[in-house]
Amino acid sequence: MSSSSSSSEDQRGRGRQFERGETSISSASTSVGRTRLRRGRQRLSGNNRDEVWPEPFIEALAYQVAVNAASSASPTSVTLRSLSAAPAISTLFQVCSAWRAISHSNLLWHNLTNRIWGGDSLVHNTWREEYIYRHCTAYNFRISRSLYSTLNYDPNIDNSGPLACRCLTLSDSHLACGFDDGSVRLFNLASTLHVSTFHPHHRDRLGRFSRAVTGIVLTDTRVIFASLDGDIHVAVIGLVGTRRAQLGDMVNDGTLVDFNGCNRWWLGLYAGAPGRSFHVWNGENEELVFVGGTLTDPESVMGWHSLSDELTEPLGRVRVTSAVESDVAVACTGIRLMAFDLTNLGSVLNDEQFQRVGLIVSSVDVSNRLLMVVDNRRIASVRRVDNFEEVCAFTVDDGSGARRGGLIGCMNGGCVFICSGCNIRVWDALYGEYVSSFRERLEGEVNALIANERHVAAACSSDMTIHLWDYSAP
Repeated sequence: MSSSSSSSEDQRGRGRQFERGETSISSASTSVGRTRLRRGRQRLSGNNRDEVWPEPFIEALAYQVAVNAASSASPTSVTLRSLSAAPAISTLFQVCSAWRAISHSNLLWHNLTNRIWGGDSLVHNTWREEYIYRHCTAYNFRISRSLYSTLNYDPNIDNSGPLACRCLTLSDSHLACGFDDGSVRLFNLASTLHVSTFHPHHRDRLGRFSRAVTGIVLTDTRVIFASLDGDIHVAVIGLVGTRRAQLGDMVNDGTLVDFNGCNRWWLGLYAGAPGRSFHVWNGENEELVFVGGTLTDPESVMGWHSLSDELTEPLGRVRVTSAVESDVAVACTGIRLMAFDLTNLGSVLNDEQFQRVGLIVSSVDVSNRLLMVVDNRRIASVRRVDNFEEVCAFTVDDGSGARRGGLIGCMNGGCVFICSGCNIRVWDALYGEYVSSFRERLEGEVNALIANERHVAAACSSDMTIHLWDYSAP
């Protein structure tokens, strides 16, 4: 393991800076806050200094001050805007002891964590600690401070050759890696140790890659993974063995080229059978609730070729997001992008053709209310999931002259990550501002890239290495 992180004393220092309200990105906004604070104290020292304002009012005021700071139009980065909320609210707490007491309100920090950072899961003891943790982690992303590790895993058990990682999935506590032999390896993010390997049930192989894992759904307790032949398996984290939840039927459905989902839904994207592009299952009872769609009809022949030929670019991609008013699926091929409502199956929200410029399928990703696409001109576009309205656009060509396509991308709530060649570069997700490049250069072609609000992971086929960057605060 190698490390590119700063010392723990620096990280503790950032926490103390947060509590003092000194991690402001804009000194001008801090100066304005202090001026308002002095005026507030002067008003409190007047005739009404004995008046006590009700706690709910002060909580509402503190919430609004933080939201206003995070919504300021002056910083040109979504991360900078979110980081601006902390010094603004810290200044407010200095007005008097009664107002300072509101800083311990669990409800206030819960609401702020949800609004500013989009988080609704409590990992730490209090919501105040959760907010501070997310603030410091976002700051680490902004300044490219991370702990870098390489993950080791057990070799191919049947000695049939080197393993290639096909897909990656992150949760708060685990990283799941799907391989071309149908297995899934699970790593603990805190220790970076390999904790489990899950294998599919055996069946006749209908091609060299028929068992290859094409997608993984990772929850707090389960690993659900699908293979190109259409089989879907379920494993319980902490237990041994897997259960086949769905038996693939390639004759009628074609090949399962991508698989994604959440607790509530599983979504498969198929190619090879006209009019059956999408299969949707209820994730709770595993019942198939929808079959239909023509997205991959032009890719039917290539769907069958994928069983025996290693394709240079995925045929299609599907992603599920639950951060809009309803659960939404976003899917694409190289010439078409669409979104549909999972709670109202069959209701297409948006459908756009890219016949002229084409899409790089491996670059398409979603995070909360945003989606990212990169076309073959290497122009990246970040859009809103609900209406495909463009939020920002930027060029990702690094001048290397890499082949058409030849890049892979992902995103989290604040950043876009693009890997081209051996380098991963970062842009701001709302403004398209270039942020940084990873210090570590990767050897060989990157097969998979994924990010969440704490980690970034990449898989390289040539050296059979999983790379992990941990941005989380201590």
